[in-house]
Amino acid sequence: MGITNSNKLLDRREIACDGLFRLILSLAAAPDITSNPVDIVLVLDRSGSMAGTAIENLKLGADTFIDIIDESTDGSQDGNLGGGTRMAVVSFANEARVDTQLITSVADLKAAVNGLAAGGSTNHGDAFEKAAALLSGPSTNAKVMVMFTDGKTTIGPNPSPIAAAARAAGIVIYCIGLIGSDGIDVATLNDWATDPDSSHVAVTPDAADLETLFADLAKNISKPGATDIVITDRVNPDFEIVSAGIPTKGTVSLMQNRQARWEIDSLGTTSNEGATLELTVRHVGTSGGEKMVNEFITYTDAENNAVTFPSPSILVNCPVPEVHEPCPQLVEVAVEGCQDTTEFDLGDVYLESQGKILELDLNLKNICPGKRTALAVILTETDASGAEYPRGMKILTIPAHYSPSCRDIPVKCIKFVLPDDLNVSCGGSVCCQRSFRARVISHYIDSEFDCCGNVQVTM
Repeated sequence: MGITNSNKLLDRREIACDGLFRLILSLAAAPDITSNPVDIVLVLDRSGSMAGTAIENLKLGADTFIDIIDESTDGSQDGNLGGGTRMAVVSFANEARVDTQLITSVADLKAAVNGLAAGGSTNHGDAFEKAAALLSGPSTNAKVMVMFTDGKTTIGPNPSPIAAAARAAGIVIYCIGLIGSDGIDVATLNDWATDPDSSHVAVTPDAADLETLFADLAKNISKPGATDIVITDRVNPDFEIVSAGIPTKGTVSLMQNRQARWEIDSLGTTSNEGATLELTVRHVGTSGGEKMVNEFITYTDAENNAVTFPSPSILVNCPVPEVHEPCPQLVEVAVEGCQDTTEFDLGDVYLESQGKILELDLNLKNICPGKRTALAVILTETDASGAEYPRGMKILTIPAHYSPSCRDIPVKCIKFVLPDDLNVSCGGSVCCQRSFRARVISHYIDSEFDCCGNVQVTM
């Protein structure tokens, strides 16, 4: 079944500039057997060469096999195979016998295994026939046969064509061989087993290894979800990873404040299993708006599972810019105690004259997020007859805002210095009323439009 779920989510929808949030990575895996039940027949050699330590180690190995399959089918060793999986035991010496039918009771399966006694010759052909007959029923389950033996065939029909017929009927055959006193032909085991031999045949000279071989085979049959998992998650430059929590499974390491590497040895190899990692992330960018959190995330495992994660975004709320011209630079003058007069050099002051400073405020309406705006204000003064005279022009760049939608942008304190022009303004009177006209031009600087065949213009 492999990886059953992969997810990435944030603990909040929006943050302020420089704010923190948690990024949660989660992964779940399950053995294939949980959703694709299997009928398994253990075919166990009880010939005379198995007497003593060999048959006792065989029993330990078979019991371990049954326990692992039990846990992989429903997540616990509860004494019953779950999810529709069934198992039977066939043993053989001079002839084969069906010790149990396909059942789900762990206790009955173990009782059959532990009741085996060694004695007699080795009849592989009859064992294959009786095991194949058990698996020939109408069940839609996958069909698996596990043949264990410690020697060569000494009695009965040729087992090779019987094993070939079983494979042709869709039965997957695994072979475990113990190099016992009768010797064993590894090439024959390879001939009986399903290809490739490397994953369907295991041989050992030491009976003490049988428990490990049966355990490894049970895990292979249950198809472990994922092993040797490596997840690399890198956040965009607008963010940094402040810290990583302890994952529920595996280990995590941080690199260069922006990248986390999460490693898990195995997940879902014997039962449904999940793992979670939490990263604390901070916004460190200079602007707000809807921000994609991750630059990339990669996943690999030994089983070559194809896994993808969502790519979440977060809204970063930064203050809306309020644009104004800077105030004139102050020069501080100190007058000491009882001095009646003080001289102080203010330095050079340009455009010094009588007149007025006019400050204009305006409100740019419905400015869309993420776009800079060009703004021009043209000021004229009118005389008594209505004729206009230029008084100046200001051009400003209004920074983009990153609110969720279009909004108004206040622009304040656009300053114009207006020396007295007595011939135009007041007809000789310094304190008269003066009349001005302001014209405003504004448009977006940023645009997604790219006209084909555009013409470059140099100014």
